[in-house]
This record gives sequence, C-alpha cells and structure tokens, in this order.
Amino acid sequence: MMKSLMIAAVLFFTSLSTAVRANDLTEFDYPLLLGDWYWFSNTDEGVQSEGASYRAMNIKFKSNYRFVIRLLQVDGSVDEWDGIYDIDETTITFSSYDQPEQHHSYMLSYNQFMLDGARFTKLAPENLPGNWRSSQISGQDVGESVSELAISLRPDFLFSAEVSGKNGKKIEHRGIYFIEDDRIVLIYEDGQHDSQFQLGSDTLTLTNKQFGMEAIMVRE
Repeated sequence: MMKSLMIAAVLFFTSLSTAVRANDLTEFDYPLLLGDWYWFSNTDEGVQSEGASYRAMNIKFKSNYRFVIRLLQVDGSVDEWDGIYDIDETTITFSSYDQPEQHHSYMLSYNQFMLDGARFTKLAPENLPGNWRSSQISGQDVGESVSELAISLRPDFLFSAEVSGKNGKKIEHRGIYFIEDDRIVLIYEDGQHDSQFQLGSDTLTLTNKQFGMEAIMVRE
C-alpha cells in the first residue's frame, strides 16, 4: 500500500541521516553557501587588482565558519589565504591574521554566488553528478520494504530521488543538494537529510554507521 511505502521512504531517508548534533550540517544557517565557488575571467589578460592580473578565483566555505581563498594569476602563480568568516542576510566578512578585515555585499542561490557584483559558480566533485541506481540496499526495516533507490544529481546542485517499494509503489523527492567533505545533504519540500558518501568512478555508496545503513549505487 502507498502508506507503507511512504513510511519505508521516510525510514530510508531518516536512516541515512545522521543524528542531530552541534555540527549537524542540517542546522547550519546558510547551507547553500557551503562548498567550492569559482570565478573565471572572460579575457586572457585577466582582471587587474593591486598591481596583479588574476585569471581565476576559488573560495571554499566550511560549516565551521572557516574559508580558504585562492587566486590564480595570469603568470600561473597562486595567492592563497584563509581565515574565518561572518555572514548575515546581505554582508559577508572575511577575517584573516595576515589580511585586513574585508566586508562584501553578496547574493546567493543554490549554485550562484554574487560577491560585490562578481559572479561565482559552485562546482561539484568530479564524477558525482549523474544518474545513480541502487544495486544493493541493506539495513533493518528499509531492506524489508524498499526494493530500489534512484538518485539523479545534477551539476547545478538540483536532485531528484525515487524510492521504489517491493509492492510496486514509488515515492519521489525533488530539491537541492550540497556537500561538505564526505557528507551530502538533500533539501526537499518535506525536510532535509544528511548522509555520508563514498565516490568511486562508477559507484556511489551512501552509509550511516549509527543505523547500520548502506546503499550501493551504480552509475546508469
């Protein structure tokens, strides 16, 4: 019945989510900020700033309010610094021991970040985007009710997930995902869930050690 499949789907996603704790990614106030953001100059000459010409810029934001900034110069050299950041609805502040404090206005979406008018794009890890289908699902309760899981992870950080029950019924979720280190969070209309992942060239393994859950996915 549809009701039993809905319960199984909730169990599946809940089992893949980690227990609530202080560093739970689902509790971070600005989850769409997390990840690697890239800006690229549209000319070979780059953009001039303080006597240097820059071709690209990468900003990594972490949930512990740490950041790393890397600037690629036209001559191939890289400037790098890190520190802590503070953020509210309109302004982000970078603080570093060897740099003056910087205040910048910003606008943010799930895959675009405007920093003082400069447009940054978020990039996913290589091989993560694609269509994945489960080859094996293990875990108490879930394994008894769910026959298959299919997840489509798009390069622009949108996803769709379909849970198929052994009774032939299906439940679908659509939303936004973000990642940090080996953790992936799916945000959809009814909630959000955090799980660990391990990525191979053609396999994606989702696990939760606390609940003994594992879903091995293969690329379609």
